[in-house]
Amino acid sequence: MASTLFILNDPPYGTERSYNALRLAGSLAKQEGEQVRVFLIGDAAGCAKRGQQVPQGFYRIENMLRAVTLRGGEVGVCGSCMDARGIGAEELAEGCRPSSMDELTAWTQQADRVLVF
Repeated sequence: MASTLFILNDPPYGTERSYNALRLAGSLAKQEGEQVRVFLIGDAAGCAKRGQQVPQGFYRIENMLRAVTLRGGEVGVCGSCMDARGIGAEELAEGCRPSSMDELTAWTQQADRVLVF
């Protein structure tokens, strides 16, 4: 099984980097024999905030994260980054969970590919 780690740094909205990273992660997660992990760090921790309201017809990052986890992917959110932004574990979108630099280190060592957005 091939393993890809996506490390996202940008906020959910305002740039399209997280959007494009999650488009690719979701597409890759659909492929047989692929393991996808997403780590949200820095401003990307906001991507995992549950219940974001966007204009009708606009993409919802929360749904894009869910598309990854529904296909067996994992989403970790930097706990320090959550704390700095006042995001509690109970506020995370379904399928997302607090994580740590130690877990990011392990995921990086295990990954065949690491993509940073």
